[in-house]
Amino acid sequence: MVPAPGGFVWAVGLEDTFDPQPHPRTGRVLDEYELTQHYRFWRDDLDAAASLGITAMRWGVPWHRVEHAPGRFDWAFTDRVLERLSELDIAPILDLVHYGCPVWLDGSFANPDYPRRVAQYAAAVASRYRSLVQLFTPLNEPVVNAQFCGAEGTWPPNLRGARGYIRVLLALCEGMSHTIQAIRDVHPTATIVHVEATAFVEPYQPDLQPLAEASWQRQALPAELVLGRVGADHPSVEDLLALGAAEAQLAWHRAYPQRIDVMGINYYPHLSSATAEIGEAGLPVARRRRGSGAELRELLRRFAVHFAVPVMVTETSDRAPAWRRERWLHESVQAVRDARASGIPVVGYTWWPLYCLFDWRWRKGRLPPDAYICRMGLYDLRRDGRGNLLRMPSRLVDTFRQLTAAGPP
Repeated sequence: MVPAPGGFVWAVGLEDTFDPQPHPRTGRVLDEYELTQHYRFWRDDLDAAASLGITAMRWGVPWHRVEHAPGRFDWAFTDRVLERLSELDIAPILDLVHYGCPVWLDGSFANPDYPRRVAQYAAAVASRYRSLVQLFTPLNEPVVNAQFCGAEGTWPPNLRGARGYIRVLLALCEGMSHTIQAIRDVHPTATIVHVEATAFVEPYQPDLQPLAEASWQRQALPAELVLGRVGADHPSVEDLLALGAAEAQLAWHRAYPQRIDVMGINYYPHLSSATAEIGEAGLPVARRRRGSGAELRELLRRFAVHFAVPVMVTETSDRAPAWRRERWLHESVQAVRDARASGIPVVGYTWWPLYCLFDWRWRKGRLPPDAYICRMGLYDLRRDGRGNLLRMPSRLVDTFRQLTAAGPP
């Protein structure tokens, strides 16, 4: 279900980061559905989303709970949620992997069996829900996933450095390819929505353009691997081979290319823009700065042109007070409006998240949970005297309803 030419979907998403392995020092687990109490209040959450006038919703399957042991599935929670979304006439864009693996998969993404295991899980999900789900995201933000799991050692398998990054990235991409094929084997008409974190890097001076280009290549590489586009003339191939990739791995992707139907881009004005400049050590660095709607529009254009498929804003919001979030809502929707007016095939817009999320630093931190609440949603979270997290509508709720009621931007 890719919207017809000129078609458009309004969507929201629920933060669904899952890292079920306890942190070695704190013992904490990062499960956003548990932290935000979505497991308890899922029906209220879906009804609140429906009240906004949306037609689609990014929602993630908690793999670690659904497949609690290899090949043993518990569908009770996902059955209820997906059936309710169908009743509400909201099309789920189903996240299959959002950063973490079940604890029984030793070594997480570094386990050599990961691509086969994730494809088996994906096939089970697609087979069970093919009458309820048309749109699938095989894995959310491979670049961020590889960074946290392979380069920074933050999440399992806790690898570090450039070689760790490439090792995890290649495992993720092989898993995505197997997942796409497994989905289409049981659900031939499924639509694949690839979701990637984006960055807009502007060089401070012309000789720093290579740093901006390297940022672009990094964002595009996962999809290009899955599409089978990384050959001998690809700008990243030398670095891949130097950092541990085998030519046989790249050749496998070329031999078994997959199809991506929609390119989803995630852009946050407080995270996704930087200026390339010369740092104090005399080396080029990228310094983060606040982004703009114009930069979001340019990223939409670049992804649409480069991959020649429709594009969608699959995540955007602002970590800020409600008035500033509302300002970004207007600015980002205007960017989509301008892009569509110029002929860029933008088929959807997603505010992420529906309500506040918990900062990922919760897992390694020691403060009480509410110290980690990030105010980025249409709804804010406030705890009552009994420990329940109330969903409090911010000023953005009415604004978002007005936008969806007005039709496509």
